[in-house]
Amino acid sequence: MDMTSLILLILAALGIISSNSPITIAMIVLLLLRVLHLQQLFPWLEKNGLTLGIVILTIGVMTPLASGKMSLQTIGESFLNWKSLLAIVIGMLVAYLGGRGASLMAVNPTIVAGLLVGTVLGVALFKGVPVGPLIAAGILSLIIGRV
Repeated sequence: MDMTSLILLILAALGIISSNSPITIAMIVLLLLRVLHLQQLFPWLEKNGLTLGIVILTIGVMTPLASGKMSLQTIGESFLNWKSLLAIVIGMLVAYLGGRGASLMAVNPTIVAGLLVGTVLGVALFKGVPVGPLIAAGILSLIIGRV
């Protein structure tokens, strides 16, 4: 067994131990791609996986609106409540940080490994959600003054 497959297995085990199915599923899918010699999919996944994930995440977040569970009135009322206004500002900040993070990851791929390990550990050990690499990279870009 090669080292990369072993790392994927260890990360899958962390997902199982922490009862985090997204990490477990992701690591097993990547391991299966390696075992089935479908490595030719990796460049496509590297190029489009993030966008595909964001699209799926956005669909999940917007489903209450599409299903009618969230009305236009509810959206309008969000501009009248200080907590909702703060949520709008924070949402804008996170989108900005995500954009900076994507740029930093594109120009400085050496930090990607650290961000990924940190995100996986955060998901596995702290019951987090694996949406952190872009935001983490955005915060890092502010700290190191890049992008």
